[in-house]
Amino acid sequence: MSRPAQLPKGARATRKLDPKMLLRVVKMLFKSYPALLPFTCFCIVFSSLVSAIPSVFTQQVLAVITKYLDMGSTDITAAMGEISPKIITLIVLYVLSLIFMFLHTQLMTYITQGFLSKMRCKMFDGMQNLPIKYFDQNKHGDIMSHYTNDIDTLRQLVSQSLPHLLQSVIIVTTVLSIMLWYSIPMTLVVLCGVTAMFIISGKIGGGSAKFFMVQQKAVGKAEGFIQEIMTGQKVVKVFSREERVKEDFEKLNDELYEVGFRAHAMANVLGPITMNLGNILYVICATAGGLFLISGVPNIGIAGLPFTIDIIIPFLNMTKQFTGNVNQVAQQFNSIAMALAGAQRIFELMDSTPEADEGYVTLVNAEIDEFGNIKETEKHTGHWAWKHPHCADGSVTYTPLQGDVTMTEVDFGYEENKQVLYDVSVYARPGQKVAFVGATGAGKTTILNLINRFYDIADGKVRYDGININKIKKADLRRSLGIVLQETNLFTGTVMDNIRYGQLDATDEQCIEAARLAGADDFIRRLPEGYNTMLTNNGANLSQGQRQLIAIARAAVADPPVMILDEATSSIDTRTEALVQAGMDKLMQGRTVFVIAHRLSTVMNSDVIMVLDKGRIIERGNHEELIAKKGTYYQLYTGAFELE
Repeated sequence: MSRPAQLPKGARATRKLDPKMLLRVVKMLFKSYPALLPFTCFCIVFSSLVSAIPSVFTQQVLAVITKYLDMGSTDITAAMGEISPKIITLIVLYVLSLIFMFLHTQLMTYITQGFLSKMRCKMFDGMQNLPIKYFDQNKHGDIMSHYTNDIDTLRQLVSQSLPHLLQSVIIVTTVLSIMLWYSIPMTLVVLCGVTAMFIISGKIGGGSAKFFMVQQKAVGKAEGFIQEIMTGQKVVKVFSREERVKEDFEKLNDELYEVGFRAHAMANVLGPITMNLGNILYVICATAGGLFLISGVPNIGIAGLPFTIDIIIPFLNMTKQFTGNVNQVAQQFNSIAMALAGAQRIFELMDSTPEADEGYVTLVNAEIDEFGNIKETEKHTGHWAWKHPHCADGSVTYTPLQGDVTMTEVDFGYEENKQVLYDVSVYARPGQKVAFVGATGAGKTTILNLINRFYDIADGKVRYDGININKIKKADLRRSLGIVLQETNLFTGTVMDNIRYGQLDATDEQCIEAARLAGADDFIRRLPEGYNTMLTNNGANLSQGQRQLIAIARAAVADPPVMILDEATSSIDTRTEALVQAGMDKLMQGRTVFVIAHRLSTVMNSDVIMVLDKGRIIERGNHEELIAKKGTYYQLYTGAFELE
């Protein structure tokens, strides 16, 4: 059933593509291959020039034939003596052109794949420096579309569109020069027709180009939806929402259809129109040439040759070649427009503001003598210190890493004018266990996000061992923190690889010990290949609880002085939790620990429990103190109302 070609609601086709994107791509190409790309361009230019000059040889051969006919001579040997060198020269040029054409196709394949590989690396490297906020605000499927669909448009641009465009421009320029050499009046006839072709091509090509950007965004939107549904397929089936999901996808697919139709409908009509205009121009040139020849109109050309049949016939061939390559240039508008749309999205990702890191305090291995003096060392000693350079006098001081974390009167909001935390103050002394409880959305996880600087505070102070965390390099700050998140992420690889992810130089024995500490060793050994069992698709072959235990072991092997446990045991059953808790207690010994838990049984032994409500700390104290107050915590503990 046909559908009306209407622009989807909310889709904007007014945004024009930036031609500077093409210049940027070309500059990056030359920067990537400063020697190979110019040689490839030379091969393209040479083969293009050779394909443009047969008309010259045709005119010269016809001139020889005309001369012998006018002389009434039938001496074929003499005629062939003059024609043969020209034919041999043309054959030699064609052979060389074939060689250069083969070289440029092979080199362009190498350059294209190498360029795309470098672009993917640049995108991925840049993506690693983006803040968490970027991934919270953009669909992961849409981000993936940059690496697949958008990159593919660049492949077409580099491997096909740009070489064809260069080839066509060289041929058009060469043929135009030859045409002016032979006859300026005939050239003017051709140029008038070609001007009309350009005007029509520009109207149609420009009209389609603005829709290609919308199409690329629609593709990314559809891929983002597909990725989201694939991730949540179990939820879809549990709630029997297959039909609803189909309807939602059909809406997105219809939007993609509409913008794709608008873009390609205008683009696809461009070729037939320009081709037929070229045929009409051929007829017009043939008619004009015949009239000029019959009426005896004097010819004006750089060569000074008169109007003769050996001028008209090659000129018609050049007209066909000229308009054909103009058509080729027009055809490249579509691919270039689509590629620029993809390039614009790629550069938007590459140009996204990276995560700011103004820190200069770093974490170093340290040796501490009996007098408390700290000395930096390259070997791992089990002791760490903050290396603090002072710009004023050039001195360097060392502060031992102890895990003393304080937040003072902190305000924060994920979005402007939407505050989440209000005047929050937290004091965690070295070795203390600090727990946060409260309803979902109260701000518990947000506090931990501020400690590891996934987000930066709007107001207040956060200090780590007395140092403002804004002065600490983020990588060093996070290296001192062990985090077990509520959402478990396992990577493709063995169980051992996933545990070792916490400390890449950890030995197998250290990883196994960490698994024992987390209570994961028992079930891991029962897996088909034990610690060498491959995990794929985020550990889909494990239970949620088993995945969480591996995540805890991964944090344990890192051996950090500060631990953040965000619902770390939320996916573990009560029986398993009892086994894990003993190991967790060992893991927490001597460390500053921040805990978020809905099960109050897991936070009862905390040194400090903080109760949050709507971004504010409304109660704080240990379990006995809060029970004695008979406030919100007491009501939660006694079941007067639920956290949720």
